[in-house]
Amino acid sequence: MKNEQFNNRDFSNEYFLVGIEDYPTDPWGKFKRAVKRTFRGELFVGLWVVMREMIRFDIHTVQYPEEKMPIGPRYRAVHEMKRLWESDAERCIGCGLCEKICISNCIRMETKIDENSRKEVSEYTINLGRCIFCGYCAEVCPELAITHGGEYENASDQREHFVDYAAMLTPLDKMKAGTQVEFEGFGAITPHEDERVKKTPLSY
Repeated sequence: MKNEQFNNRDFSNEYFLVGIEDYPTDPWGKFKRAVKRTFRGELFVGLWVVMREMIRFDIHTVQYPEEKMPIGPRYRAVHEMKRLWESDAERCIGCGLCEKICISNCIRMETKIDENSRKEVSEYTINLGRCIFCGYCAEVCPELAITHGGEYENASDQREHFVDYAAMLTPLDKMKAGTQVEFEGFGAITPHEDERVKKTPLSY
């Protein structure tokens, strides 16, 4: 490859001029231009596409909110708090890691010591107006107490909209019915996790 073809920058022979008409200045010329642009073939093609879609009966339309599209199990929506299967107690131990790692500073936690000298959560709130649903709180939780569920409808007419701890916690009637799903949301253990663990020679 030689440099002559790069030094020759005269490409005027390959250009062609587009026939652009001058814009009319008189009212009659403007009217003719509007009529000419209106009744082109593209207009009728667009009308036919709209009419064809209207008369079809296999339109795949979701009637929201009666029907909702299924979302993935790893979707990061409104948070959920899990309970222990053995005692129906809260899994949250009040370590505060979710509050510390929250980059949007939307988690507030207060703990106290109960009558058994154990730490318990007295107040736990998440401001959904500030939450960016990054999933860090679910990833850092050592007890798998907080996960992201599938409830993505969190609209409210109040600016101070937040989620209370009691609203996120699994109800006791669901625990008695055995409907708390472990693999439910971002931050939970994935299925068949035990088969993926590689045992070491010192495993016991």
